Amino acid sequence: MKILLVAACALIDADGRVLLAERPAGKSMAGLWEFPGGKVDDGERPEETLIRELKEELGIVVKKACLAPLTFASHSYSDFHLMMPLYVCRRWEGTAMPLEGQRLAWVRPNKLRDYPMPPADEPLVSHLMALL
Repeated sequence: MKILLVAACALIDADGRVLLAERPAGKSMAGLWEFPGGKVDDGERPEETLIRELKEELGIVVKKACLAPLTFASHSYSDFHLMMPLYVCRRWEGTAMPLEGQRLAWVRPNKLRDYPMPPADEPLVSHLMALL
């Protein structure tokens, strides 16, 4: 089974809210909410992936020093196995905007479970709730 490495980031604002992005129509698992991020390219470190993806998806600039690893997900889907480190980021430049047609929501930690998520993202919520 193919292993897919994807990096995800929990952006946390000054009010302690976490940014979720809705997967747009046409993508697999469309309509589910997830932590922003993306597939780690060959030769790329997960932190580099997040810096690139957060700029492409949200228009924000994140510095490597502001990304702190929190936990990871390991989940088998029918056709691949997902390994997904989750980083926490509390400082960035710019305002997060939906640049790829996705909807965004700033969510209080105790409300994260109100948003349907892909199976790999769900176990990450308890780690964030414990942190916040």
